[in-house]
Parts: sequence; structure tokens; C-alpha cells
Amino acid sequence: MTQAPPRFGIWALVHGSRAARQDPEEPFDASWARNRALVLEAEALGFDSTLVAQHTFNPHNPENGQLEAWTGAAALAAITSRIEIIIAIKPLLYNPVVLAKMALQIEEISGGRSAINLVNAWNRAEMDKAGLPFPEHDARYALGEEWLSVVEPLLRGERVTHHGAHFQVQDAAIVPAAATRARPRIYIGGESEPARALAAAQGDVWFINGQPIDDVAALIADVAHRPRKADPLRYGLSAFVIARATEEEAFAAYGRLAALAELDKPILARQAVHTDPAVVMKQTMAKSPRLGTNGGTAAGLVGTYQQVADRIAAFHDAGIETFMLQFQPFEAEMRRFAAEVMPRVKRG
Repeated sequence: MTQAPPRFGIWALVHGSRAARQDPEEPFDASWARNRALVLEAEALGFDSTLVAQHTFNPHNPENGQLEAWTGAAALAAITSRIEIIIAIKPLLYNPVVLAKMALQIEEISGGRSAINLVNAWNRAEMDKAGLPFPEHDARYALGEEWLSVVEPLLRGERVTHHGAHFQVQDAAIVPAAATRARPRIYIGGESEPARALAAAQGDVWFINGQPIDDVAALIADVAHRPRKADPLRYGLSAFVIARATEEEAFAAYGRLAALAELDKPILARQAVHTDPAVVMKQTMAKSPRLGTNGGTAAGLVGTYQQVADRIAAFHDAGIETFMLQFQPFEAEMRRFAAEVMPRVKRG
């Protein structure tokens, strides 16, 4: 497989800050207005992608707001011109036929720049509040696998009849189908055994949570050797970046956020009550101190501009193509990354 150059994306701020939620330099704001401005600026700065996470309720503090992923993504599709819009989806929340129709509509609005990111949910409270079942971990993946086996051919414009354990579909076809390519890209999240199997079988890109490069390389090696019928699987990595002119400045910025993150511990303790302990992401994140979500700074992108660029290059050599990045304060650090790190990565 010929590897593409590194691609850089941003996590949309659908539920506010990623590292510390009581930061005077980044007050809480998960509004449409902020996300609109953020994604438009990211596109102008040269970022390739944005990930719009899906939650009905703010998972960190239910008293705070939460941008709705699919309506928000449709609006982003209409106002952007180049950036890829990846929309997370939990199969527990959407019938596969309904979701396929929504996804193909956003594909049309965007002119062929949309993608779905299948995640099988970790927050029981979200389902409980909506009166929806929350099966155990492996059962959620079994449902997700069947769900995707219905959605994928529908995204291709195929006519589908399906009678399975979870879904009954009769003679369904979505019109119009994708006009510019076969279908939107499919990203798969999760690192458990069922998640790896699903990514190898049905995904286009496997998202790995931030962690040291040796661990990432081992994960890629495991999934790359699994049987696969489609084109070779590609890989993405989530990471929180703190880059400065000197190491001293970078670790001072890290220390500032770490001190602020201590204030969030009561909130995180309440959140933990609703987290499925079988979720591998949570187990991985508990191994070592880190800032940010989905592994955050565990990927090691903290240091000088050149150090961060070199570490990104090393991850790219290990197989990572898409880097889905977090910053704080987001806009200022996103600009810094675009000005100081992206050119160094491109120069090699």
C-alpha cells in the first residue's frame, strides 16, 4: 500500500475544552457559532479534516451544552469547501436505513467530503436518559457490526433486504446515491478485540487513541495481518498537542493545564459511574497521566516545534496517516500548530 502524506484534522468542540474544563483562557463554549468559526478557520489554515463527536447530552457535565453532531455537520458541509467532515455515530441511536439517508444527504451537501465514524458507545447515562437499552460491551459490537453491514451497501446505492438479530430491512435503496465516489468513507473507533475485527472487516480507516508509538505500532501490526476483502486499511491517531519554541515553555504550558485539570476531578468521578469498565479506551487512558480525551498527550506530542514534527513523522512511518488533534486554548494553539509544526512536517 502506498502511504499518503500525513493528514491533519481537528476535533470539533462539540462539548467544550478537551484538557481542562475550568480554564480562564478558554471559557466553556460548545455553541454552533464557535464551531462554525473554528472549522472554517481550520479549513483556511490547511487542516484536512474535522471530527464531530456525537453525544445527546454533554458527557462531562450534563448541565452544559452539547452541539448536535448530525445537524451541525450538515450545516458545516454547506459552508465549507475542502475540509473532510467526519460525523460520529452510535448505532444504538439510529436505525441504519434512516442514518444511511442522512449520511448520503450530507455527502451531497458537501460535494463528496463526508465520512462516518462508528463508535459503539461507552456512556450508559446517555442511553438511560433516552430510555434506550445499553447492552454489554461485546453485544454492542455485535449490534454495530450488523448495523454497518446494512448501512454500507445502502451508502453504495445498493438495494438491501436484511433479516438479522437486530434489524429487519425490506427492499430499501437510498436515492440519490453518492455522486462523486462509491460512498462516504467509514472510520471505526475502539481498540477492543471486537473493534479490531470490525475495523479489519468493514472499515476504511481505524482510529487509534493517543498512546506511545510502540503501542500504536503493535496495534497496527495486529490489525494489518487480519483477513480483509477491501483495499488495505488505513490508520488514524488522536492526540493532544502542546508545541512551543523550547521544551521549557512546552512543559510549562503542560503544567498549567495539568493544574487546571485537577479541578475537574469531581466531575470526572461522577462521569466514571456511567462509564462501561469494559471500554478499552478508558483502560488505556488510565495507564499513565495525560491531558485531553481519547488518549490526549499520551501520544507524546509535547515539546518543541521540531520535536513534535519529528514525532509525527515517526508515527507516520509506523503507519498513521490521519492525525486528529486537540489543543487548548484551541484556536490559538491550532494557529500555532499550522504556522510552526505543519511546515516542519512537510519539509521532513
